[in-house]
Amino acid sequence: MSDSEPGNLSGGATGAAVNWPLFALTAGFITAFCGVAVFSAETLNTLVDASFAWSARFFGLYWQLLLLATFFVGLLIALLPGGRTVLGGRETPEFSLFQWGSMIMCTLLAGGGVFWAAGEPLAHFVDVPPVFPGIDATTREAVPYALAQSFLHWGFLAWAILGSLTAVMLMHYHYDEGLPLAPRTLLYPVFGRHAIDGPIGDLADAVCIIAVVAGTVGPIGFLGLQVSYGLEALFGIPDRFLTQAAVIGVLMVVYLVSAVSGINRGIQFLSRVNMVLGGALLVFILAAGPSRFIFSSFFWGLGTHLANFFELALYRGDAEVFGPAGWLGWWTVFFWGWFIGYGPLMAIFIARVSRGRSIRAIVIMLSLAAPLITMGWFTILGGAGLGLELADPGVISEPMAGLNLPAALLAVTQAMPLGFVVSLLFLLLTTIFVATTGDSMTYSLSVSLSRSDRPSTAMRVFWGGAMGAMALVLVSLGSGGIGKLQSFIVVTAVPVSLVLLPSLWDAVRITLARSPVR
Repeated sequence: MSDSEPGNLSGGATGAAVNWPLFALTAGFITAFCGVAVFSAETLNTLVDASFAWSARFFGLYWQLLLLATFFVGLLIALLPGGRTVLGGRETPEFSLFQWGSMIMCTLLAGGGVFWAAGEPLAHFVDVPPVFPGIDATTREAVPYALAQSFLHWGFLAWAILGSLTAVMLMHYHYDEGLPLAPRTLLYPVFGRHAIDGPIGDLADAVCIIAVVAGTVGPIGFLGLQVSYGLEALFGIPDRFLTQAAVIGVLMVVYLVSAVSGINRGIQFLSRVNMVLGGALLVFILAAGPSRFIFSSFFWGLGTHLANFFELALYRGDAEVFGPAGWLGWWTVFFWGWFIGYGPLMAIFIARVSRGRSIRAIVIMLSLAAPLITMGWFTILGGAGLGLELADPGVISEPMAGLNLPAALLAVTQAMPLGFVVSLLFLLLTTIFVATTGDSMTYSLSVSLSRSDRPSTAMRVFWGGAMGAMALVLVSLGSGGIGKLQSFIVVTAVPVSLVLLPSLWDAVRITLARSPVR
């Protein structure tokens, strides 16, 4: 069944009634944010910086515990007999394993999976994280520790929070009990029908929608800045707002067409293209780059990551319990806030594309398979940069000074044979990556506001266009506008993390209830 075909799902026919109060609340907040950014950037800076510091200080430890618990509870339900239960109202999967995995992988990785993969390992290589004192930076000894820290931020814990438990809850409550495919449903175990029909549900949906809009607009705007930088480096096209706006405009058209055409066509197609192109480029880098170093670094980094897993996951350093976050705030806590903000809407998307999959399959894909693929991705792209930096100190780190992620990527790709072509293809890959995030989140936003997993075309066009327009407004203010939005993501994660909390016990309850009776 396509997402445009009639079916027996709750929420009614395509284009079901819109929750207008929720729409007004979310759209109004986003408009107000952009208005403050345009007319009083200083006020926005003050508010965001203060809110960011408070959120990182008082919720950082909770988020670390939440992600760790989510990962292990997910493994638990996968091992329970009820983990074999197939969800989604169908006995067989709607999508092949490759189609399913591609859509899930592409939604999270977005542009971050390219630029952060190239830049983050090197950032930890030249400035070793404080969790590893005594390790000399820029030496071969620092390589596994740099990768281990990167694996923490993009590995098991990050992926688990995106749906290993929440997707199970939403699939059970939506397809089996007829509750909305919306963030409010995650609060049903605590508040019952009050979460579905009352202001509690509207508030839960609103904070989750605002969080994912911030989390998606950030990569859209950042892509404009990144690709514009790349076009100047490769073609001499001036890196200015007109170029950035053109990139964002093209991107918006691509993900809007994809989102409107539906999961079975546009979203699935873009995801397949992305995985094939990404896989081909990584194979090329693996073959043309320091292959032996990359292979050994993966196992060296993974071993270091697993050996120090709990130390990495629970590191507090000078922050202690509720102290100023410091380094932790701009690295681990920032990433945790970003992924938590995505959590409920990502779970909606996963719940929709995982029909016919078992609880065990969903957990294995999100908590084990996807993280390991991501770690391999980071090792090939980032490991190539580390190998080049060790062979010729400064060749990657100097262009990347000040955490210039686009420069790091281009420095790595241009060092490869056919460097110009490879660099151009990576810019294309990044654009498609962000497009797959844009179309899937456009779909999930529309679902949340329509109480139907087949939202109207008009709703998809509005949210896709609104996110593109918001990115243009913030980019027009310079990189600082997008930077403040990315800091704001951490603030929005505070209420969202409370929405995710019931999944720790309710996903277990659902799985136990599905255990076969002996």
